[in-house]
Amino acid sequence: MKPPEELRSRLSAAGQGHVWSGWERLDGAGRARLVAQVEALDLTLIGELGALLREERRGATVASAAFEPPEVFTLDRRRTQAAETARARGAELLAAGRVGFMLVAGGQGSRLGFDGPKGCFPVGPLSEASLFAWHAARIVAAGQRHGFRPTWYVMTSPANDAATREAFAAGGHFGLAPEDVIFFSQAMLPALDAEGRIVLEAPDQLFLAPNGHGGSLAALSTSGALADMAARGIEQLSYFQVDNPLARPADPLFIGLHDTGLPNTGLRAGAQAGMSSKVVSKRDPGEKVGVIGRADGRLGCIEYSDLPDTLRDARDAHGALLFGAGNIASHMLSRAFVEDLNRGGRLHLPWHLARKKLPSVGADGQRTEVDGVKFETFVFDALGASEHSVTLEVERREEFSPVKNATGVDSAASCRADLLAYFVALVQTAGAPTPPVDAAGEPLVEIDPRCAETAAELRGRTPTPYAGGHWYK
Repeated sequence: MKPPEELRSRLSAAGQGHVWSGWERLDGAGRARLVAQVEALDLTLIGELGALLREERRGATVASAAFEPPEVFTLDRRRTQAAETARARGAELLAAGRVGFMLVAGGQGSRLGFDGPKGCFPVGPLSEASLFAWHAARIVAAGQRHGFRPTWYVMTSPANDAATREAFAAGGHFGLAPEDVIFFSQAMLPALDAEGRIVLEAPDQLFLAPNGHGGSLAALSTSGALADMAARGIEQLSYFQVDNPLARPADPLFIGLHDTGLPNTGLRAGAQAGMSSKVVSKRDPGEKVGVIGRADGRLGCIEYSDLPDTLRDARDAHGALLFGAGNIASHMLSRAFVEDLNRGGRLHLPWHLARKKLPSVGADGQRTEVDGVKFETFVFDALGASEHSVTLEVERREEFSPVKNATGVDSAASCRADLLAYFVALVQTAGAPTPPVDAAGEPLVEIDPRCAETAAELRGRTPTPYAGGHWYK
């Protein structure tokens, strides 16, 4: 039995006939698996990626860009009349159900030594609530505060989709109605070798890799999520990542600035942004984080390694870093903007090449390693396509502490410490009872987002004793 003739012809014409090299050694299940993967291939796109690879190999170079810092709505402007006007507009949009929420949650917890989707990792200092549960609590709280029924779009990956759905079902969808939690999966792309040929991980398995976080915007379209938003009357989308429990997806100030536009925000009054970003001030020039800025006049995220030392260390007249707007992957996007990015059925973002040694099998079926290339799109590249954009500075201690690493910076331990510090600050500002501490002097306190997210909301609340600590719920 040979591979289906139509598929054989298509792959041969595309220069990918080697995919069938191990066909004779496969059993029925292996052949069916390989055919299904081949049928899903976009050979036109693969040809374009191969051409991109050949162009890079010929030595095409990009001239050094001229970098400029962005216009930022800074922390010291949060108490201005402009900020109050924006907050009122954001609250109005929330109450009207015009804002949806999108969580990027395609990762596994393997780097944390955790078996399962990263969103299932426990972060509640007392409750051990998972990242999924914590984000859900913020979204449910927004619905309660503003009087609307939230819709949550959760992007998974083929590796964790089933487990993520199971976790939500087991948790009763964490307080949301099941029909208001929309799951969709990120697409996978085959890796190519140096000659532009699809890499085979096994005789019956293409080497497939996620298409980058920018692919989340394509998945919104192909999954039908954009159509669902339109049917629900959702006009704006709050985008955030699963690993940051301090993310505030329902921030009226951010939503209002993005939607309305005010002087000195980068928008003219009344000009709606396509995509906007939250940033935190870099700790120091050496912090290895991308910054929001302009490269040759085009807004985007400037990678740490791309900034010359002179600009990385440069400061303004007030002593602040000139390029200090650290990207925390928290964005607002208009639905119309995302629809336009997907016009013609193809996401209009540039491809980035990631070169790696990849496990593979040769034509003889023997395992080997090849110089491979993965192709990714980055969500922040969409900023360059947005005619208008807001960059809002937020407090790091209140809105950014990701769980990425097993130890050290951005680890579970550092996130726990940051959450506890945030809770203690709320308690102290609200004049609430001082929480107890453990033998190591660590405060034992947790504040459920559904109870309070500000000191004003916490004021007058009585904590519930919980596992030797204070739990506000």
